[in-house]
Amino acid sequence: MFGKQKIIVPVEVSARHCHLAKEDLEKLFGEGYELQKLKQLSQPSDFACQETVDIQFGSKKIEKVRVVGPVRAKTQVEISLTDAVGSGVVPQIRLSGDLNGTSPVVLVGPKGTVNLNEGLIVALRHIHCATSEAAKLGLKNGSKTAVRIDGARQIVFENISVRVRDDYKFCLHLDTDEGNAAGINKAGEGIIIK
Repeated sequence: MFGKQKIIVPVEVSARHCHLAKEDLEKLFGEGYELQKLKQLSQPSDFACQETVDIQFGSKKIEKVRVVGPVRAKTQVEISLTDAVGSGVVPQIRLSGDLNGTSPVVLVGPKGTVNLNEGLIVALRHIHCATSEAAKLGLKNGSKTAVRIDGARQIVFENISVRVRDDYKFCLHLDTDEGNAAGINKAGEGIIIK
């Protein structure tokens, strides 16, 4: 319980993917190339793209990593800690966009290669929340909360960062390792407990 009100939050599991800056998109797919939408994602601003890239870090290569649009200011690749096992790389756990000092990664596309000195992360678990809804629920941008997920693999996730923006849709995002720990394949629900 969060105060006196029970707040149920939808939960989504986010698989490995990458976000591309315009200049890197053009290096990988060709000058003037634009991302092709495959499907809309739950956050209104985001969409899965038809495009995929191969990524290389340490001794590991993962093929056909989905690109998520739209283009961003900086390129970043999000994987799970399990993805990194055996690679010799331990990627930092960070909020999306917090890339300073993160691990290097190489992206390979049909038209070229991009070598990044930083940009490989494991996404920190986080809740997206619209500004209007956050005010009603008592959630503040940058604050931390905890969520309990019930079921056969009941678990409590602590230190969940709250991200508030006008166009966000209320949802907790976990990576595949966390989703597996909670027994959630793609989507489920949790209860905010503090």
